[in-house]
Amino acid sequence: MELGFRVGFLFLVLVFPLCINRSDAHQDYSQFLLANGVARTPPMGWNSWNHFQCHIDEGIVKGSADALVSTGLAALGYNYVNIDDCWAEDQRDWEGNLRANSTSFPSGIKALADYVHARGLKLGIYSDAGYRTCSKRMPGSLGHEDQDARTFAEWGVDYLKYDNCYHDGSKPQNRYANMSKALLNVNRPILYSICEWGEENPAEWAGLYGNAWRTTGDINGTWASLISIADANDIWGRYAGPGRWNDPDMLEVGNGGMNLEENQSHFSIWALMKAPLLIGCDIRSASGETLNILGNKEVIDVNQDSLGVQGRKIRSKADLEVWAGPLSGGRVVVVLWNRSQSNAPISVGWREIGLSPSNPVIVRDLWMHSTVSQNKRYQLTANVAPHACKMYVLTPIRG
Repeated sequence: MELGFRVGFLFLVLVFPLCINRSDAHQDYSQFLLANGVARTPPMGWNSWNHFQCHIDEGIVKGSADALVSTGLAALGYNYVNIDDCWAEDQRDWEGNLRANSTSFPSGIKALADYVHARGLKLGIYSDAGYRTCSKRMPGSLGHEDQDARTFAEWGVDYLKYDNCYHDGSKPQNRYANMSKALLNVNRPILYSICEWGEENPAEWAGLYGNAWRTTGDINGTWASLISIADANDIWGRYAGPGRWNDPDMLEVGNGGMNLEENQSHFSIWALMKAPLLIGCDIRSASGETLNILGNKEVIDVNQDSLGVQGRKIRSKADLEVWAGPLSGGRVVVVLWNRSQSNAPISVGWREIGLSPSNPVIVRDLWMHSTVSQNKRYQLTANVAPHACKMYVLTPIRG
């Protein structure tokens, strides 16, 4: 597959504002969040689900918050500590309020939020645009949007992941809009992550209501899942930008299902696609290899680049791929990705990625942390191992 990179990028910048016709209320909420620094770049942090699923308690959450700080990951931008499903009691209280599970979260969510905030981090929580959450272990928020939004704000919640199970069959556009309106009314900057699984092309409408939206089903820690989800997310790239991000699901780095090269490819492509970088492993016991991947500041800087343009796949042939995207300052990020079973050379020409062929560039290798060339022209070629990638930032030399 080949895309006109330069033309596509210009279309994205010039035409994107026409793709979504926001209502005034939701435009106000978007501007409110951006003014408070929420979702200007893709959110980063940790989420409990991939590793712990329903086996979660306040000790794990506190320990994970502490680990983000002690490992230095918080200083790199991983500042959301997100509790996924199974945190609440099976039923609401007599006033209809959600309440924390008294066994696994005996101190309550407000106390947990205070603990997380005291470490300079933010707390995320989970609910569902249905009558029950996906685990069936706790109530959803359908019909209780205003009440639950007030509860989350009173507890000091900073992030809401909102799932799509056990609903009434109504359109997700309506159910997700109701929670968006409720969050606006509480006047607290809560990042709103829509988890609709990509069933009704949320990239086309979820920017009206939220800051991020799942474009795919759930990821798992396998190579097959990684490449399938990367491709599914890629097609929606033109809809992403500051305050609105495509979400191909959480990171599987550190969960043991993939090798070093595959995990580096996973992290590289998620960063290039401007995906939320939400760690999905047990960060308290993460290996040095895992921390080196998650803590690669040069790759993180691509993800958090202020231009906020999602990188895309621009060429694929025989499982040898080129992904690229524009960065601030006229720079370009390039990933040469070998999805085959054999070592292979992969090349990219300057013209493919919107650069003048004769224009010299500085080539920086983000995994080797080294400058490959100070004056490279025309094209770049690298030998890439199976399931591995090479990731570069190209900086044009101005005459």
